[in-house]
Amino acid sequence: MKKKIYLNEFIHPAAVERLKEYADVVTDFDRIEEQDGIIVRGTQVTGEMIDQAKNLKVIGRHGIAMNIIDLDAAKRNGVRVLNTPTSNANSVAEYVVGSFIAMSRHFYECNAKLRRGEFKRIAPPDLQGNDVSGKAVGLIGMGNISQRVARMMKAAFGTTVYGYDPFVEKEEAEKRGFIKCEKLEELLEASDFVSVSVPLSKGTINLVSGEMFDHFKKGAILVNAARGKIVNEENLYAALKDGKLKAAAFDVFEVEPLPKDSKLLTLENFSATPHIGGNTEEALYRTGMEVVENVINVLEGKPAAGIVV
Repeated sequence: MKKKIYLNEFIHPAAVERLKEYADVVTDFDRIEEQDGIIVRGTQVTGEMIDQAKNLKVIGRHGIAMNIIDLDAAKRNGVRVLNTPTSNANSVAEYVVGSFIAMSRHFYECNAKLRRGEFKRIAPPDLQGNDVSGKAVGLIGMGNISQRVARMMKAAFGTTVYGYDPFVEKEEAEKRGFIKCEKLEELLEASDFVSVSVPLSKGTINLVSGEMFDHFKKGAILVNAARGKIVNEENLYAALKDGKLKAAAFDVFEVEPLPKDSKLLTLENFSATPHIGGNTEEALYRTGMEVVENVINVLEGKPAAGIVV
């Protein structure tokens, strides 16, 4: 008899095909007690659901963040939980690097004003940009994405790369390609470009907020492709409006997609995208195949990557 695995969100078609070869795919939790596995992208898996799923062996997270799954309940019930920690890292890193360039050269603002017919001349002086080459980059978090951003920025633009991560020692930071900053304020004061790449947790909510915006270097650009709530959006708006930041590009927000009446969308030095950092053909293929294969491996009693619980 085939295993029963829940999946009701988009993953790469090749991964769906592989899953259907192995299991019967169900799209609801009506008979959750019969399900052997669950694969989710954004669907919440609560403790109550896990307690009811008496046959459940594994939950696969298509992505990285674990805040949608009750890990304590999974551990209590002997359910393995896994994710795909590196499968979209390159794509998100490319998003970050692209955003540094785009915001430094006013791509978004130029495009919006050109569409409105506001330009009377070429190369308007008020939209003079800055080179990325030779500048200082500050990366909050030194994980997989930040390490890729560091390599790209050094290789392509010869930048200096600072890193802030209280869980990474100085020697290890150097191995990963960073000049370690002991305090976040130190990183902000040294960097022309700053990117947030940390998970959302109690310790990272509002990590960049309030007086922290006073520490940004003049003309700095901030990119967040990690999670909403890490940067306080009200404080971000004020910093962009008051000139504490030159510009910002965000792919993640407290409420997603970002509501059309958000004050941030009134600013032309702010670029917003609907959580597309890992939304590439290549990343979706890697992520889909990885989560499916590892869920199957757990069910078959084989070694699996990305195990969290």
